[in-house]
Amino acid sequence: MSLELRGITKQFGSLVANDDINFKVEAGEIHAILGENGAGKSTLMNIVYGLLAPDKGQILVDGQEIKIKSPLDALAAGIGMVHQHFMLIPVFTVAENIVLGHEKTNRAGLLDLATAREEIIRVSKEFNFEVDPDALIEDLPVGIQQRVEIIRALIYNSKILILDEPTAVLTPQETDELLANMKKLRDSGRSIVFITHKLREVKAVADRISIIRRGKVVGTVQPSASQEEMASLMVGRPVDLTVNKADGKPGKTILEMVDLNVLDTTGRALASKINLTVSAGEVVAVAGVQGNGQSELAEAIVGLREHLTGSIKLSGNELIGRSVDECLKAGIAYVPESRELDGLISSFSITENLILDTHGEAPYSKGIFYKPAMAHQVALERIKEFDIRAQSANDPASSLSGGNKQKVVLARELSRPVELVVVCQPTRGLDVGSIEFVHQRLISERDSGRAVLLFSTELDEVFALADRIAIMYRGEIIAIVPATASREEVGLYMAGIRTATAKGGAA
Repeated sequence: MSLELRGITKQFGSLVANDDINFKVEAGEIHAILGENGAGKSTLMNIVYGLLAPDKGQILVDGQEIKIKSPLDALAAGIGMVHQHFMLIPVFTVAENIVLGHEKTNRAGLLDLATAREEIIRVSKEFNFEVDPDALIEDLPVGIQQRVEIIRALIYNSKILILDEPTAVLTPQETDELLANMKKLRDSGRSIVFITHKLREVKAVADRISIIRRGKVVGTVQPSASQEEMASLMVGRPVDLTVNKADGKPGKTILEMVDLNVLDTTGRALASKINLTVSAGEVVAVAGVQGNGQSELAEAIVGLREHLTGSIKLSGNELIGRSVDECLKAGIAYVPESRELDGLISSFSITENLILDTHGEAPYSKGIFYKPAMAHQVALERIKEFDIRAQSANDPASSLSGGNKQKVVLARELSRPVELVVVCQPTRGLDVGSIEFVHQRLISERDSGRAVLLFSTELDEVFALADRIAIMYRGEIIAIVPATASREEVGLYMAGIRTATAKGGAA
């Protein structure tokens, strides 16, 4: 079954999200869509799936125009979508999630789950998914949850599958399994629209690749095209995807964690038995599938977690028991996982966000008097240094793109005199141009003698930046390996398989 879009246009106020887009995925083809953050990819797919209505344009399935006003219309036309954030009810079983919205009763008037179980088992066998129909969603690893989403689409006879950033929460092994299953789905005659920002995966699985920039399709290439060529089309300029760095020269120990346990209010361990050091002039990356205690560990280091045992020392000084403000002033820069929720105050101006934690200090204040002219002058300097794309330093932070919001956070945190940089998911949701800038800046911090502790679920990023890699699984650091370790070894550790031989010690 083929899907064709002709002249799709969608405008939100003055913003043209999709500008006269033409796109076609043939029957039995994997067609990838690449584009910067905010390029219009998700808007386009939400139109196809009936979550948004186009201002103009046509949607054709097998050459026949159809009208899609809701996801039910899309499903009826044979179009299924697996969203980046799974649309599953955690406390329901797999079978209950499958029938949700399509409930049927048996002769006794009860919900007919038996048929759903049979279909789940049938599809699981066909694609080696190994999914238990009676398992609770909340008990399943994210890779299996994703399979449930795909099974749901297949059970309702979707011949065209839209996969939105499907590998974002998977281990390398789970990613390889998904890519293999995508090929099986293609070979069974289904058509797949594959939305991702990971160029390596696109080259591995796509038959054709369309690039969207600022709401327009700017090119369609074959997977034989180089990553640099695709990245350049995405951002409209040459991009260097290689992180150029010399070998690290670790100095004195800056951060030392000994037998650290991070607990919740009930005493349950969120991260346990953490022993890790980070030296000056070194990048240590903490890798792992999202949800294995990385966020809680990062928050503990900067004073955001109260229930701690063990020790966290910065240049020999104990941090446990100190407030967030005291931890930052002790010499820590903190780039949080969510720039919108924790890194910025959206309604504040760019200038105000750039001095959030230093506004009461010189040169921005003298005594009780705030000096707005000095704050504005420094803001202009940082906007230039960090290449923040904004019309004015007085614009609210909410007006910025994701990449520019991240640059504001980096500019604020890295412009202070600090010893340790704690950075969490620094390039999540960013385009390749912004990723290039952030990576170069973090290596620059390392080379200037700062210690960098990187928390990232992106393995390409981990290998590009790290001098050592600590892998977390279920709240524990189960291995520390050098950056020369293989992806396969790190992937096995991420899945909790400890048979690989760790190198580099436990501290």
